[in-house]
Amino acid sequence: MRKTALGLLVCLAISTIAPPSSSATSAILAIEETPPLPPILGFSSEAASAQRDLERRFDATLRADDLKTWMRELTARPHHVGSPYGKRNALYLADLFRSFGFETRIEEFQVLFPTPKKRRLTMEAPKKWKAALEEPKLREDSTSGQRDEQLPTFNAYSIDGDVTGELVYVNYGVPEDYEELEQRGIDVRGKIVIARYGKSWRGIKPKVAAEKGAIGCIIYSDPSEDGYAAGDMYPLGGYRPLEGVQRGSVADSPLYSGDPLTPGIGATADAPRLKLSEAKTLTKIPVLPISAADAEPLLRALQGPVAPEGWRGALPLTYHLGPGATRVRLELEFDWKLTPAYDVIAVLRGSEYPDSWVLRGNHHDAWVNGASDPVSGLVAELAEAKSLGELVKSGWRPKRTIVYAAWDAEEEGLLGSTEWVETHAAELREKAVAYVNSDSNTRGFLTMAGSHVLEPLINGAAREVIDPQKGITVLERARAYAILTGGAGDRVEARERPNLRLGAVGAGSDHAPFAFHLGIPVLNIGFGGEEQYGQYHSIYDSFDHFVRFGDPKFEYGVALAQVAGRAVLRLSEAEILPFDFSSLSETIGRYVDEVRYLADETRSEAEEINQRLDAGTYAYVFDPQETRILPKRRVPAPHLNFAPLLNARVVLNASARAYSQLAADRIRSGRPFEAEERAAVEGILLLAERSLTREPGLPGRSWYRHLVYAPGFYTGYGAKTLPAVREAIEAGRWEEATEQIEIAGESLRALAREIDRAAELLRPKREPEIVTPLE
Repeated sequence: MRKTALGLLVCLAISTIAPPSSSATSAILAIEETPPLPPILGFSSEAASAQRDLERRFDATLRADDLKTWMRELTARPHHVGSPYGKRNALYLADLFRSFGFETRIEEFQVLFPTPKKRRLTMEAPKKWKAALEEPKLREDSTSGQRDEQLPTFNAYSIDGDVTGELVYVNYGVPEDYEELEQRGIDVRGKIVIARYGKSWRGIKPKVAAEKGAIGCIIYSDPSEDGYAAGDMYPLGGYRPLEGVQRGSVADSPLYSGDPLTPGIGATADAPRLKLSEAKTLTKIPVLPISAADAEPLLRALQGPVAPEGWRGALPLTYHLGPGATRVRLELEFDWKLTPAYDVIAVLRGSEYPDSWVLRGNHHDAWVNGASDPVSGLVAELAEAKSLGELVKSGWRPKRTIVYAAWDAEEEGLLGSTEWVETHAAELREKAVAYVNSDSNTRGFLTMAGSHVLEPLINGAAREVIDPQKGITVLERARAYAILTGGAGDRVEARERPNLRLGAVGAGSDHAPFAFHLGIPVLNIGFGGEEQYGQYHSIYDSFDHFVRFGDPKFEYGVALAQVAGRAVLRLSEAEILPFDFSSLSETIGRYVDEVRYLADETRSEAEEINQRLDAGTYAYVFDPQETRILPKRRVPAPHLNFAPLLNARVVLNASARAYSQLAADRIRSGRPFEAEERAAVEGILLLAERSLTREPGLPGRSWYRHLVYAPGFYTGYGAKTLPAVREAIEAGRWEEATEQIEIAGESLRALAREIDRAAELLRPKREPEIVTPLE
């Protein structure tokens, strides 16, 4: 693309003005004509033409008014797991899917869901004070006053506790924050810490606090993150009011997802369960979320050193670290009960390959009314299902089986999806093609993360959907945003690479058990970036808020349905599964380089610290009245042998290139697949990514089996790539790092062998030579 046209695309993609006029569009086209649509991976030219016709028919029945109607109905009452309206919504969804023509069932699981019996936070000194711990009703929000049905403000899977101690402010409460405190001589042992939301998933904050010896943890929403520092507070604007509180699970999900009492097995009524005392994902200390309004008196009372500049939020006070005279008491007690969770499963049977399953999902439970999270994504999924049903009524049937799911109990730790995956694990391993997930969806830019074998598939889908505001494709708008906001290398790649690179998939939504536990390729997609959203997990995540500040016209809900629907249809209808191992091998190669550089950086940092300590030249810039402690000596990293990974990368690249060429040649040839041949190739492709899983799992967390993608042990939602290797290096476990390098290398070789097997089946067969006998 020429620079002039690219510059105009950036302006269109980023601006918040109305869509371009016809004259502006003509000017763009005059600079650069719209190129012909590229081939669709996995389809011949003739089949691609028929597929695009099918997708146009799919688009024609999508209606924004449907999404609005469904959202109003689903968000009318609070609908957390175990609530009356939660069950009612599951039945309503099942009826909708049946009306669309899907075979539909509800699968029930019994999951641990503690709810508060007692919540009390008080300041005992230097003065007496009690936290409100509630969000007030707003006249402008019609569902905010449903007090009897709302879950109170709490963190699920906090343990019971009654603790009193001095208060210490720990910034975001991640490991590096405690390193800063230690250098300042501040010890949190026996104390209660207060951390602000942000930077890391909430469950990491009490986890690290407990490891450092704290006896309790308070998490608050600082206005610097999603409150008045970002924009006008709700109801004037869309951002979190001072009394708004973020509920949420604090289960130690980097150990395993799902029901805390049934790790690795489905939480059916008769499932064997751990004792509560044996559940490893519960917190070790009590933890409670509070609002900025409740946090302000606590932070204002703190003494001790002034917090570093990067630790200061937006409250009108001087942020101090403590400890000192400020003492608080935290009292929590929960009702530890089993609760029914209702997963809605809707199926369109495949006409040709019924044992190949294309899965699509979004959760239906919410912490309260949940308009943005999750119903904005759920109504897009419903729109897709309705359009697929219309296609079926017109005589079309999918080639592969399509499964649509609405999960329950996602908010507590992906319980509904995880228990379903664990229950059906054997069948999913054999039949699941891919899983497409969404969650929250608002207006703005398309974000795409997932398994890189699906990178061309989702880029191709996004390349053919027009952004409802800007009049360019949602892919080009996302590209322009990447060019404007990315680092130098990312900007160059966004300009020059035909496809946008997928983000590494992390945890935090229902794709996790499919990807991390079973090795099924996944996508996690949605729009966002232009909404005013400070109501995450509060009573103000409501229909009234969404239609003002989320996606008022539901046009990005329709756009999500178009993108996800194309991905589902192309996975269902492809002549050969649209997996691209070249994208996967290229990206894995980048991850290999990253862990090599990480080892070098770790070694260099340790050597520099030791040299400066030896020379007595270690200096800090700090307030002269503060006490700073010098860092400890470090053991430099040995020179690790990365040959197993480097050699495997070469082998994988060669296998991926060979397969891509043979698959493309076979599709172009127009020679139809014989039934046995197709079944053999598809059987290999279905199981290929499973080669990247290992039954013993990652060190210390056996539930996570994928050796390329996993949430970090201390990042929660955030992804760690080549996680076993990377985290061993970060922790200085050098023998483990060497062992995991070899294991990961063998995993990549195993994937290459599977790709070679599929390629061999596609290789043209040589005709036997005809030998003329001598006379």
